[in-house]
Amino acid sequence: MASKPDTKSAASFKSDDSALIRELALLLDETSLTEIEIERAGLRVRVARNVTMTAAMPANYQASVGAGASVTPAAVADLAKHPGVVPSPMVGTAYWSPEPGAKPFIEVGSKVSAGQTLLIIEAMKTMNQIPSPRAGTVTQILIEDGQPVEFGEPLVIIE
Repeated sequence: MASKPDTKSAASFKSDDSALIRELALLLDETSLTEIEIERAGLRVRVARNVTMTAAMPANYQASVGAGASVTPAAVADLAKHPGVVPSPMVGTAYWSPEPGAKPFIEVGSKVSAGQTLLIIEAMKTMNQIPSPRAGTVTQILIEDGQPVEFGEPLVIIE
């Protein structure tokens, strides 16, 4: 059941309030923020905008697929069920080494111990070291250096 707007609060909405809202909306545009909230003199105003992100590939982009490297959704699901999989604990960008040009933390065939850093995931300008949950040998690295990863996405297989 819908309620009628409170005429008292609607009447108290002044033109300077709409100027405040316009000013906040302009501030969103200038600062690339997606949301701002302000409260003053008993009036709380929250201004937000919908942000839809789309990814565009360059016109000259060609996917390079090595022998047997095509990954289907079924193959990703199979890898996620592998007993030695290390899933991503967060959303971010995965890096193989501590800095560009440095030796990677691991390679296929590397022996790792529990707690050893496998890779780094950058999330919100913070570098998060991803430790090995178990000791073993790295049999597969499932992501590329600098690749965006999702929560739960398989990163590495350790057997």
